[in-house]
Amino acid sequence: MAVSTFFRSGRSNLVSSFGPTIFAAAAVVAFSATSATAQQVIVPGTANPWLAGMPDGSIAGDGFDTAPAQSPAQVPVVLADGMMLMFSVTGSVSNSDSASGLSPDGAGFISREPGTENGIANVIAPISSLIGVFLDSSQPSFSIAPVGLDFETFGLTFATLSPSLSQPFFIGDGLDGGGEFQQFEVPSGATRLYLGTMDGFQWTGNFGSFTVTVIPAPGVAALLGLGGLMAARRRRN
Repeated sequence: MAVSTFFRSGRSNLVSSFGPTIFAAAAVVAFSATSATAQQVIVPGTANPWLAGMPDGSIAGDGFDTAPAQSPAQVPVVLADGMMLMFSVTGSVSNSDSASGLSPDGAGFISREPGTENGIANVIAPISSLIGVFLDSSQPSFSIAPVGLDFETFGLTFATLSPSLSQPFFIGDGLDGGGEFQQFEVPSGATRLYLGTMDGFQWTGNFGSFTVTVIPAPGVAALLGLGGLMAARRRRN
């Protein structure tokens, strides 16, 4: 449901229930929440997604990579079950020690050689592309990894994607085949989002970085903001 549709259909009920002040504040939230809650992170080429959520000293990447030196970037975003996220991505990484000139969509498809590791599933995705993984609050190695995703079969131009916990997923430049933002659904129970790069093994020698802005989809951000206003109203009463 679009933000504008929500407020057109619900205006009279909102005003009568919460008063004109609350409605005006809610309208501001609806049109400003997206930019207010967007979060930007730098993802180095050395960021190994299979170290997500693992304590310092943990090993991944065929034994070459350790936390925190090669840990992926955690996004400081508050997650909610079913919310949709979008990604704006710039930069380039390489699986060698020099620039690749590749876009965030990367190059040829690969499957990482160690496979599943630290309770995080394998994935088939373009090398040197941007990869994400959602986790709950527990250490992932304490759980059995889900089945991995195969983006060579699934494709890269999807409109929406619903990955599971501990299931790495392709983000790339965050755009579908028509240049529109792709939307990624937060799985149930997710409390953390990590971003890294795709490689086969040994992230230690990788080069470059991505600058990533994570943006809650407008409708979700507006409703989350309105929920906070409603809670505040109840506390005052």
